[in-house]
Amino acid sequence: MMRQFELVERVSSYDPQADEDALNRAYVFAMKMHGSQLRASGDPYFSHPVEVAGILTDYRLDCASIITALLHDTIEDTPATLEEIEKLFGKQVARLVDGVTKLTRIELTSDSAKQAENFRKLLLAMSEDIRVLLVKLADRMHNMRTLHFIKKPEKRQRIAAETMEIYAPLAERIGMDAWKMELEDRAFAELHPDARESIMTRLQYLREQGGGLVDSILAELKRVLAESGVEVELSGREKSPFSIYKKMQMKDVAFEQLSDIMAFRIIVPSVEDCYRALGVIHGAYPMVPGRFKDYISTPKPNGYQSLHTGIIGPEKHRIEVQIRTKAMHEIAELGVAAHWSYKQGAPNVEGRQYRWLRELLEILEHASGPEEFLEHTKLEMFQDQVFCFTPKGDLIALPSGACPVDFAYAVHTQVGDTCVGSKVNGRMVPLRTVLHNGDQVEIITSKAQTPSPEWERFVATGKARARIRRFIRSAARAQYVELGRQLLQRTFKHEGYDLTEKGLDGVLKRFKADSVEDLYAIVGEGTHTAQEVLGAVYPGVKTSRIENVVQFFRRKRGGGAAGDRKVDGQRTAMGPGAVEIKGLIPGMAVHYARCCHPLPGDRIVGIVTTGRGVTIHTIDCDQLEQFSDEPERWLDLAWEGDSGARTHIGRVKMVVANEPGTLGTLSTVIAKNLGNITNLKILNRTTDFFDMLMDIEVRDVKHLTNIIAALRANAAVNTVERARQ
Repeated sequence: MMRQFELVERVSSYDPQADEDALNRAYVFAMKMHGSQLRASGDPYFSHPVEVAGILTDYRLDCASIITALLHDTIEDTPATLEEIEKLFGKQVARLVDGVTKLTRIELTSDSAKQAENFRKLLLAMSEDIRVLLVKLADRMHNMRTLHFIKKPEKRQRIAAETMEIYAPLAERIGMDAWKMELEDRAFAELHPDARESIMTRLQYLREQGGGLVDSILAELKRVLAESGVEVELSGREKSPFSIYKKMQMKDVAFEQLSDIMAFRIIVPSVEDCYRALGVIHGAYPMVPGRFKDYISTPKPNGYQSLHTGIIGPEKHRIEVQIRTKAMHEIAELGVAAHWSYKQGAPNVEGRQYRWLRELLEILEHASGPEEFLEHTKLEMFQDQVFCFTPKGDLIALPSGACPVDFAYAVHTQVGDTCVGSKVNGRMVPLRTVLHNGDQVEIITSKAQTPSPEWERFVATGKARARIRRFIRSAARAQYVELGRQLLQRTFKHEGYDLTEKGLDGVLKRFKADSVEDLYAIVGEGTHTAQEVLGAVYPGVKTSRIENVVQFFRRKRGGGAAGDRKVDGQRTAMGPGAVEIKGLIPGMAVHYARCCHPLPGDRIVGIVTTGRGVTIHTIDCDQLEQFSDEPERWLDLAWEGDSGARTHIGRVKMVVANEPGTLGTLSTVIAKNLGNITNLKILNRTTDFFDMLMDIEVRDVKHLTNIIAALRANAAVNTVERARQ
């Protein structure tokens, strides 16, 4: 354990202005507070904050950061209070210590929720001062170095998984490459000990077989570069076990099939020398296609700059070469610590290298809870990146697999919300198109557009997904409220009662609702029925409307007249008690059943599903049979007056001639009748005929009937009818 005077001397060696008195007081205060506490290793607990402080001195962090490291566990594990720390060491140190402190006093529902809430607090704190993250990473580094002392394997696994999922990606995001590699490798050793041991054994075998292979390759590269007159510093190393393991997983290959497990670094005086050295290397050795990356002209979001290339190098070995200047190398090794100026205090987080942090804050704003936030954050931090450009030439970094919708949200939330189309390299493309490095992307917007639930299926960024989910939650609630209001109004009116907010106020507690709007939403999403609310407001009332709808369905199934509109004297299926699906967007509170594809003009019935709202079926749908014993789930529905203004999907089943041009003929007939084919499935094919299902966008039943009549009149069509499947 580092002694007091040694720590003070280390800080003073790079910061002559350091407050030595404050450092001494912090050392003594932490030692006194932790007292006789012991770590799992048996060492005094105080050794941990001292080691964390020592790790930070290697990166020449300022005096406030070192003091924070000494005090970072005092609030959590000792009687010390934040007020006491502020009084003794000032507001700046108190704020930093509070940012690092975990939330141990908050009762949460699960370990994952606790982890997510801790990370949320850490993110908010480091957005104000990035030193919070540096102290936290140093804390995690020492904990990982002493992880083997923890006896419970489950606890070791949990800490290692958390390190791999959160802290290593955070270290990478701020450019602390050495920390990232060590955190990953130590977590890897705990999570996959057998795999790591196997890789280490094979690496040792290669060293023994290859002898001085790295040295001989270095000597050859030096000779080639020296002949060109470029002044260089060269170093070579094996890739880390975890890096090798990750590449094996990603490429799905065995260790023996990996040929670039060695990386060589060339450090030159200037940017011009970087490209000159690259030209020399490519002139002397074959380049591996697809392995060149220029992070100098397009730096990574964390500020990392370098040229990367893969070559078939000396002795025919496939190797990776990195070329950078000394300044770039310092940033690559030290990350944000390379920009540190302990005389000027904490750097702000407005630079481009902190854009990722601002985006995580936006995710935090849109997420519904800490666990969803953590899910989106992992998504944001884990993936490799592609670099795209706006029409003005601004660089946008996105995770691999990102699409134009991700790009739109990266530009601005409002651009994402109103995105209707995109051009990539001047050509219109679908919004789900995967973007590649160097693409120029133009987003087309419309004020009338809102986020589509479909987008969530293909976006790759946490920011886009969080925003889309937030919109869906908000829109779905509005739909549930509107549907619930309509259901209650119709039910009360049909039974001869008035629906009043005063009456509903009296039953809110019974349905665990905080407001009348909440009660509407509860009814709309199917948690409770309108009949239950009516029975609560007017005890003893009996309703018959639902039973009549079920009887009507059973009668049709039993062969009753298709034109029957009354059952036991009551009008159904479009009667006065039916609820119009008015102002409700399909996919939110109401859903069209895919088994029968209802269209405006069909007699329809709704089936309530808890948490999903209402699924609309035609009254003669075969699937309704399974709900015939649950009358409380049935709703009498009617189309709103302008339902035909929107397009709906009608399905037809056809037998057509197996002749050249038949499909073209069918599409022409449908297009002339203002229909649009959205899907086509061949069910059976013979020498003479095709059996097929076709989905067509239409306005209503009449529109579909006209299209079917036009198809029947065509010689290529043998039979055609509306499909009920």
